[in-house]
Amino acid sequence: MTDVAREAGVSVATVSNVLNQPHRVAEPTRSRVTAVIQRLGYVRSENARLLRGVPSRVLAVLVPDLANPFYAALVRGAEDEARKAGLAVLVGNSVHDPREENRYLDLFTEHQIRGVLLTPSGPDGAGIRALQRSTVPFVLVDQAAPSRDLCSVSVDDAVGGRLAMEHLIRMGHRSIAYVSGPGRLPQVRERRAGALQALSAAPQPIEFHELPCDHLTLATGRDAGSRLLGMRKRPTAVLCANDLLALGVFQTLHTAGLHVPQDMALAGYDDIELAAAAAVPLTSVRRPAVTMGSLAARLLIAETQRDGTPEHAHRQIVIEPELAVRQSTLHPPRQPPPGPPKKAAPPPP
Repeated sequence: MTDVAREAGVSVATVSNVLNQPHRVAEPTRSRVTAVIQRLGYVRSENARLLRGVPSRVLAVLVPDLANPFYAALVRGAEDEARKAGLAVLVGNSVHDPREENRYLDLFTEHQIRGVLLTPSGPDGAGIRALQRSTVPFVLVDQAAPSRDLCSVSVDDAVGGRLAMEHLIRMGHRSIAYVSGPGRLPQVRERRAGALQALSAAPQPIEFHELPCDHLTLATGRDAGSRLLGMRKRPTAVLCANDLLALGVFQTLHTAGLHVPQDMALAGYDDIELAAAAAVPLTSVRRPAVTMGSLAARLLIAETQRDGTPEHAHRQIVIEPELAVRQSTLHPPRQPPPGPPKKAAPPPP
């Protein structure tokens, strides 16, 4: 900083303001200092700033599956909000492994990350407890907070599961399969509970089949599609616990020569961008991933700026999902073939 100050003809304090509080420096001076910084290749030491008690300028986002476009969109929303605040985002992928989650959380704590957005990987809340012990500010995203003294942004997934199943029932389906995900995830459990609630309230009995899955991926969806094809009596509609499962099912049905929705209606969950762009646009429960990431980052930034004040208000934001109805379910179920035609009555004498 001394070298930059000497080259730009300003004080070290002015250089510091350009880097940390640029609004306090007149534009001509700011431009001159910035040009010298770029010419000299100066990079400030984040470690030195932390030693002086200056908060880190980095937020961390830890999600369970970056291969899922839903979480990629959630990260994008968090980045947009952090950028507005002059912060950067470090992204971690726990791959649904609590051990990887713990490794990342230890790393974030060691590097004094400003705050963490966390989608927990395990059902036991170990990651939440680890962050509470470390005193690193954090906000839960895509999972409701277990207590009122934490911030979170989540979706009412029970409502989402109910909306999707009610739609299939209204379309006239009386034999429905549900391709479920890993029961250790609370989001998946809530979607299933909502779907079962709609079934129990149906005006007519529904033949229900459940195909459990260990993962929420395209490959697992293709496997579920093969199991559907192997059923002696195939359902006329399928609801999947997420869009990747549904797209995997669609691939298997298409390869086997079946048509969606004529031979089998298909609905997913999350409404990722690929859902509307599929060969047959997919009906899906919409969860606004970008909005969720943005809201969670906003809560986290507020959490990191409270300076230990006890009057900070923790918020638990719950978003109501919506059903995006598309072509994959807009067809009534096939009716059984008609019986032999009745003989015509003899003409009257």
